[in-house]
Amino acid sequence: MAIKGSNDNVWDAFHGPNMGYVEEQYDLYLDDPDAVDETLRHMFDEYGAPTWVSKTTGESSTSQSTTSTADLQKLTAAMKLVDAIRRHGHLEADIFPVGKQDERYSALVDPKKYGLSESDLKQLDAKLLTAEVPSNVRNAWDFVQHLKKKYSGTISFEFNHIPDDDEREWLYNKVETGAFDVLLNNEEKKQVLKRLGDVEGFEQFLAKTFVAQKRFSIEGLDVMVPMLDRMVTNAHKDDVDHVMMGMAHRGRLNVLAHVLGKPYDLIFSEFAHAPDKTLVPSEGSTGINYGWTGDVKYHFGANREYVEDDESKTKITLAHNPSHLEFVNPVVGGYTRAVQDKRDESGYAKNDVNKAFNIQIHGDAAFIGEGVVAETLNLSQLRGYETGGSVHIIANNLVGFTTDHKDGRSTKYASDLAKGFEIPVIHVNADDPIACLTAVEFSYQYRKKFNKDVLIDLVGYRRYGHNEMDEPRGTQPQLYKDIDNHPTAYEVFAKRLVDENVLSEEESKKYKEDVKKQLREIYDNMTESERKDPSVPDLPKEVVNGLDKIETAVDEETLRKLNEDMLKRPEGFEGFKKLEKILKRRGKAFDEGEKIDWALGEALALASILKDGTPIRMSGQDSERGTFAHRHAVLNDVNTQEKYSPFHGLEGVNSSFSIYNSPLSEAGVLGFEYGYSVQSDDTLVLWEAQYGDFANAAQVIFDQFISAGRAKWGQIASMVMLLPHGYEGQGPEHSSARLERFLQLSAENNWTVANVTTSAQYFHLLRRQAAIVGTEAARPLVLMTPKSLIRNQRVAVDSEKLTSGKFLTILEQEGLGEKPDSVKRLVIGSGKIMVDIEEELEDKDPNDEIHIVRLEQIYPFPEKELQKLLKKYKNVEEIVWVQEEPKNMGSWDFVKERIQSIKKVKQKLNYVGRPYRSSPAVGSPNIHKSEQNRIINEALTLD
Repeated sequence: MAIKGSNDNVWDAFHGPNMGYVEEQYDLYLDDPDAVDETLRHMFDEYGAPTWVSKTTGESSTSQSTTSTADLQKLTAAMKLVDAIRRHGHLEADIFPVGKQDERYSALVDPKKYGLSESDLKQLDAKLLTAEVPSNVRNAWDFVQHLKKKYSGTISFEFNHIPDDDEREWLYNKVETGAFDVLLNNEEKKQVLKRLGDVEGFEQFLAKTFVAQKRFSIEGLDVMVPMLDRMVTNAHKDDVDHVMMGMAHRGRLNVLAHVLGKPYDLIFSEFAHAPDKTLVPSEGSTGINYGWTGDVKYHFGANREYVEDDESKTKITLAHNPSHLEFVNPVVGGYTRAVQDKRDESGYAKNDVNKAFNIQIHGDAAFIGEGVVAETLNLSQLRGYETGGSVHIIANNLVGFTTDHKDGRSTKYASDLAKGFEIPVIHVNADDPIACLTAVEFSYQYRKKFNKDVLIDLVGYRRYGHNEMDEPRGTQPQLYKDIDNHPTAYEVFAKRLVDENVLSEEESKKYKEDVKKQLREIYDNMTESERKDPSVPDLPKEVVNGLDKIETAVDEETLRKLNEDMLKRPEGFEGFKKLEKILKRRGKAFDEGEKIDWALGEALALASILKDGTPIRMSGQDSERGTFAHRHAVLNDVNTQEKYSPFHGLEGVNSSFSIYNSPLSEAGVLGFEYGYSVQSDDTLVLWEAQYGDFANAAQVIFDQFISAGRAKWGQIASMVMLLPHGYEGQGPEHSSARLERFLQLSAENNWTVANVTTSAQYFHLLRRQAAIVGTEAARPLVLMTPKSLIRNQRVAVDSEKLTSGKFLTILEQEGLGEKPDSVKRLVIGSGKIMVDIEEELEDKDPNDEIHIVRLEQIYPFPEKELQKLLKKYKNVEEIVWVQEEPKNMGSWDFVKERIQSIKKVKQKLNYVGRPYRSSPAVGSPNIHKSEQNRIINEALTLD
């Protein structure tokens, strides 16, 4: 055998009965190094075989063996100890500034548990335990102490749940070599202290100046600001264009002031009434363009450009966020993906993860408690939603409002949820700024290397109650006794620097006095407001104006060409024959006597929008094929499983078309798409619920962001929500998209709510929506889409309906109303029930006394159009609203007052539909059919 060289001192532990084992392993090593235990492999790599191994036969020279198996057992025990420290060192780490002041201890990392003493470990060579021995390590005892310092200090790590060997080895290596340890010179330490002084001074000034006002102080987690500073600086050095941030209200004002650069006087003015005056910002402090109704100061976001030189800029954005805490997480993910995306050769918008990254700051109780967090974490590695990794920071207060952690989670740490998503976890003590900066450096470099999420559990405390008006000592008396006796973060770090002779106590005091003086001067120079009775500003005229004048027709030649292009396939692509046969029928849609159904109407709308130059992004559960197998926007080669979208074969079209099947998530995905729509305001973004009632799992996103985002924050979105809706006797769960909820949220032209009944109406409505993308007139669209009607020929239209006309807010039933003076009953309704009524009319003789009108757009309510209709049918005695939803659901409660306001006094307004019910629909198809027939007959039968 060839021997690289030997060092028998290294092999001493293997003398005796273990010599044969080493020989055996060395023979294996020569055949296949990977077949040998990792420790022995490193030893063979470094030292070759010991001298007792025969160079020809592998026979041992046992005469040199005088040692027992005890040495091998000690080595094995030491290896277990090392592994335990890496896995469990966090259990005795010094990561709690308050609340757990007793020395933390875990038997799992105690040498005694493994039968080892200090003497035993000092006799072992550290090279047997690690491939890279730190320079200050002389033996295994030193190495164990080194590991405890790395894993059980004021910073600690959890990596063992990472399944990838290379990634896990990289993580352990970087920790143990200190590759990302932050080492500050004296001047840099002073700068960190000054930054902590800015943070603390700002909070204390607010507390004294605006007594008993809520501010959700950062105190106890002050170091978060220097941490964010470093993250932004790193991003700027790497030419990152955007840093997107999302956080709840804890510490938000401080982050706005010091990371986003929001002027102090503007923040002061948002406290409105000081004890002695009403404040307005000083001249030149222009503030931020919020909506017309506004929000509380600790919900607002902001943005600014970080500039260190003239060549590059990094834009920092803090997202607006309501009190629904973690629901901003997917929104920020959508922001990030939107600025990363650029057109790919495949036709998809491909994300460049180096253009932007996001930071998500969580509360400890909310991170583990709110389900949207798990939904968002699950998006992180999915192709339609990945952003190259988010940096998560848990602002760990140790308590949620008034709830202790033992009542708020079933896990040891608030961060444990992240381990299920294979995310590295770093625990760090908020009282050690240098350790916290190390955590930031480590996280940033990990994200940069692996493009994956990483989490920092920033363990601190909350110096006051949940807000400054709460008294926490009644619910957490012992914790707040510790906090009351605990110095501030500034004081802790200042003492450390004084002890290190970095600065004097006088300098430390002066830093704080300078901050107080600066803030006082700013406040004193502010002026009093002359406005006596402030009122809500008027709505922007673009919001007030309607969308009726937008032309959406497309000439036949263009539509024919788009239709032909969508039927082309790449060379060699073999689609599913049954499906291809169905799709080829679309090629005849423009022939005489042929119709354009719902699916083709949608396809032509999207294709023409792309041709007009507007990119499209669509996602939802099964949206590629469509829940009801109508869309087929992505085809699969039956031989290679290669994917192809017909929208990527449109000739002369350069706009990207991206469509993704989403995970089984509503709140997370809808929030992501909303964020994408806000940030990428030139893209038509569509989200489709698998069934309309699934949208109720994302109600917070509708309530707090989509419906009110513009009014509160000035945030403009034009996204489309496709919500399948209609009663087919399939039970209560998938009948109703809860139309009534969206109508209840409708006001101030905040969005459009529609329930259309023809493919032409769908075509024109989508094109109208695309026309307002990127304009001040932009607003979301909530669309009740059909299920059974998708294949109903009554919604199909002749091609001329697409090549002429536009979206109509109301449709009159063809074949009726030809004698206006004879009409006594006007039946108005929306959606599928109106198609059912049309089908019923087919077997009846026309009744001149009844006319039927479809309300295609429910909000904004087409009041003028209906007024014209009532003038036309001037002898109407009864107006009937018909719907298939129960009376307490659907549109009835929304439309009745509006119809009441435009009808004549003598005209009756009646309701026909299902009675009041707690469940949206019945479960029996037979009962459903009976009820549906009753509704139709009542609607068509005169009193």
